[in-house]
Amino acid sequence: MPTIRPSSDLRNNYNEISEFCHKYAEPVYITKNGKGDLAVMSIETYEKLVGKFELTKLIIEGLEGMNTDNVRSFRDAVNDIQKRISE
Repeated sequence: MPTIRPSSDLRNNYNEISEFCHKYAEPVYITKNGKGDLAVMSIETYEKLVGKFELTKLIIEGLEGMNTDNVRSFRDAVNDIQKRISE
């Protein structure tokens, strides 16, 4: 069940919200005039979330590359890197 708090709690209970976000690694949903407005989370949780999105994007790019034969072997890629380093 998501934790939902009014926007006034950001001002009045910031430390409590911060402690919750760090302890449970979950966002707190902030409402404004009774409607959803923000999701607040710890930096650590945010970075993990963004990392998952970036990894998913790279996996999708790799799968699309395989489907269009737009890939090369790992060995070829490493050889190219080694050539660039030695130049």
